Amino acid sequence: MNLGERILDLRKKSGLSQEELAEKLGVSRQSVSKWETGNVMPDIDKAVAMCELFGVTTDYLLKGKADHASAVYNDVLEEEIIGEIPCDEEDEAAEIHADSTETHDVKPPLHEEEKDKKEEKPAYLKAIAGVLAVILVFAIILPIPLGGYKRLWAKFTEPPVAYPYVLVHGMGGWGEGAGINSLSPYWGSVTGSLSAYLRSTDIKVAEANVGPFSSAWDRACELYAQLTGMRVDYGEAHSKIHGHDRYGKTYTTKLVEGWGDETEGGQLQKINLIGHSFGGNTIRLLTSLLEYGSPEEQQASGDEVSELFTGGKGEYINSVTTLCSPHNGSTLYYVVDRYNLIQTALGVLYAAGGVTDVIEGGLIDFNLDHFGIQSGTSETLSLINQKFSTGTDNAFYDLSPHGAAELNKTIKTVDSVYYFSYAYCTTDKSVLSNHQIPRKSTLLVLMPVATLIGRYTNTSDSAAIKIDESWLPNDGLVNVVSAQCPSDEEMFSYTADTEIERGRWYVFPTLEGDHGTVIGMNGNVQKTHSFYTDHMAIVDALPRN
Repeated sequence: MNLGERILDLRKKSGLSQEELAEKLGVSRQSVSKWETGNVMPDIDKAVAMCELFGVTTDYLLKGKADHASAVYNDVLEEEIIGEIPCDEEDEAAEIHADSTETHDVKPPLHEEEKDKKEEKPAYLKAIAGVLAVILVFAIILPIPLGGYKRLWAKFTEPPVAYPYVLVHGMGGWGEGAGINSLSPYWGSVTGSLSAYLRSTDIKVAEANVGPFSSAWDRACELYAQLTGMRVDYGEAHSKIHGHDRYGKTYTTKLVEGWGDETEGGQLQKINLIGHSFGGNTIRLLTSLLEYGSPEEQQASGDEVSELFTGGKGEYINSVTTLCSPHNGSTLYYVVDRYNLIQTALGVLYAAGGVTDVIEGGLIDFNLDHFGIQSGTSETLSLINQKFSTGTDNAFYDLSPHGAAELNKTIKTVDSVYYFSYAYCTTDKSVLSNHQIPRKSTLLVLMPVATLIGRYTNTSDSAAIKIDESWLPNDGLVNVVSAQCPSDEEMFSYTADTEIERGRWYVFPTLEGDHGTVIGMNGNVQKTHSFYTDHMAIVDALPRN
């Protein structure tokens, strides 16, 4: 570990937030954040103060050398306990005589009974002192990595808190709060409401309903507001840059009651996030903001900054799971740009979601009020198309490979969170070329798009992102290589024997199917239900803090 990682590790083991550590050291929370990310080195006086606070040596903090403070502490404690036991004058004289050098006269030996008594007393006391020292050290150190005494006690007295699952839809999608969901649920599709089924098995689940065409940033802000039951704050800096209102809708009911709170026994109530398609980009960004915040928004908003942008809340998330998510964008964007097919692409997205006939019927809330776009009007679709063709604060731009690359620069994995991803493939290599062609089982509406994505490459020097043949396999909307893992993160293959660690991406074997298969569009009820219950069983079995 480097210096920043050691500071982060010691802070978390001490049960301190960035704000609490900053207050104890008399610095700003931003300073602590910069230390932990390695951007800035702490002053020597602050480093010494941290050593005293965490109970480690400067050699350990600054150089990572083994810290023997605990062993020294045991020896000192033992000597102090023994030193406090009184002895009579005769014993004391005998001890002094025993430690004397050869120049002293030897006194007559003690009687056997007195000698036995003298030898027995220190050994007995040393044994007690040793046991007490070990117990004391364990009592001090053990609760730290387990979240403190309160959480340690909860592990023995309270049953584990069930972490709910929050489902976040993709571009063009909706959640339970949308009017169309009663006609055609997004999660479950033709197999029926997935959430209703999961609840019947006692799994706690909630569905978000964020802007179907909004950027990942705006969607993350909306998701946070829904989780906490408050007004949407898109951030002062972000709103000014992109020319829309800072505040959006107010949610009076929390999507997950008690999220981020502690039980009486000290257990933290976390959530598991599952995002389909662009929903995966949304939950990745939300998790990163919760932990690291946004220095730009803190500076722009001052005391009125949203809690989403202050950081230090990454532990509120237990796991992040992405399904067919364009982590690195989709080459569909370049296909659309090359052939000027933006209207066609939008039509495909609407049709894939089954909403072509209700786009202007008010059954979907586009959550674009902060742009002055009202849902359910005759101009809605036209305004959205205009928004897609210009600007960068929209889903279509974030779904481009170059837009996704920009987005990934602002997203970092969180060390306390588990990360998983699933990719689907609905194409095979053509026998006539290196192109990929869709299988017969592919949704009819996705076949033309799967074909175009399966043919597109661009490795020219002028290309914003080099697209080679590894991008050709796809699920009809998203390239398999993009759905597996962000390109700037290390990828680990998941197997049943894999030892899962937090802060790493674990990628499941690529599954057969198209972009809609994982949300039930293939019509296989048992297969759809089993996918989610099996994955949730894996997540629920993971070690907890």
